[in-house]
Amino acid sequence: MKLFTVVLSASLILAPAALLAQSTPAPAPKPPVTGQSIQERKTDQQQRIAQGVASGQLTAGETSHLEHQEAAINHEEKAMRAQDNGHLTTADKALLNKQQNQESKRIYRDKHNAKKRP
Repeated sequence: MKLFTVVLSASLILAPAALLAQSTPAPAPKPPVTGQSIQERKTDQQQRIAQGVASGQLTAGETSHLEHQEAAINHEEKAMRAQDNGHLTTADKALLNKQQNQESKRIYRDKHNAKKRP
């Protein structure tokens, strides 16, 4: 009987400890920027520029400047891919992401400034 009590009390102590010891899975890490997400951002930013033109939020000069900046980013991406057999390195992706963030801020700023539209 004493052995049964020891085994029972040990199992009552260890069972909850075993449940607590099981860790919940860690949240999935943020996926790295891939060629696909870079393309999606380019498309999204082009749509934002087009919407700004259609709504009159962007002047012709602002639009020209934004399009020129977009073309420069696209040209740089093409050059980066040419250096690495059509692939982007992690550093390339980070740089392109930074440039796209800057371009996104320029689009927002130009669409929300007080310049007169025709």
